Amino acid sequence: MSSHHIVKDNQEPALIIANGEACSMHLLNQLLEWSPVVMVLDGALPRVIDLGIKIDIVLGDFDREHEPEKFLAHQHPVEVIHTPDQNKTDLEKGIDLLLSRNHHAINIVWATGKRADHTLNNLSTLAQYKDLAQLVMYDDYSKIFCLPKQFDKWYTAATPISLLPVGRVEGLVTSGLKYDLNNDFLEMGIRTGSSNEAMQDGTVKIAYQSGTLMLMECHD
Repeated sequence: MSSHHIVKDNQEPALIIANGEACSMHLLNQLLEWSPVVMVLDGALPRVIDLGIKIDIVLGDFDREHEPEKFLAHQHPVEVIHTPDQNKTDLEKGIDLLLSRNHHAINIVWATGKRADHTLNNLSTLAQYKDLAQLVMYDDYSKIFCLPKQFDKWYTAATPISLLPVGRVEGLVTSGLKYDLNNDFLEMGIRTGSSNEAMQDGTVKIAYQSGTLMLMECHD
């Protein structure tokens, strides 16, 4: 059974495994290694159990599987949390629970792929909680997170980087990208910043004045 290390004082990100397309075990094991808490959303439970992953929390409305305990007899102790509220998605409810337990850094996996509506909703959740938690969404092709108003990070040359506005982003200035922006704007449905890349080995800097901006680090 794949396990995760015990980390004190919530020093490392908790992990939520959603119910989208599965990622590689290599990526999943990297995320599991130092996660203090592993939460599985109920729709993914049978698939996660089959992988032999140690689970701490299972959360959801259990509208598909009403007897989660039968999957978890060998996993004791596991906290099973029923959240029937239909006004929030299971991912939102999972983030709310972790925030209430002082986990303000959360990695999310299996949240893209499969149904496009679920993928779009999960991406919008990153924006919804951007001021409350440090959320990072991973799949085999990308790492996605919301940017603060000032951001800089070292990248190797030609690293694919996409800037995705949620609504309209104004006053955008970048340096270190192949296609830099200077006091420009991006707006979903009108002008996005997809398929840019780091110009050379070095620091990429991104700043903007208003709006919500996501960064997607991509690889094929």
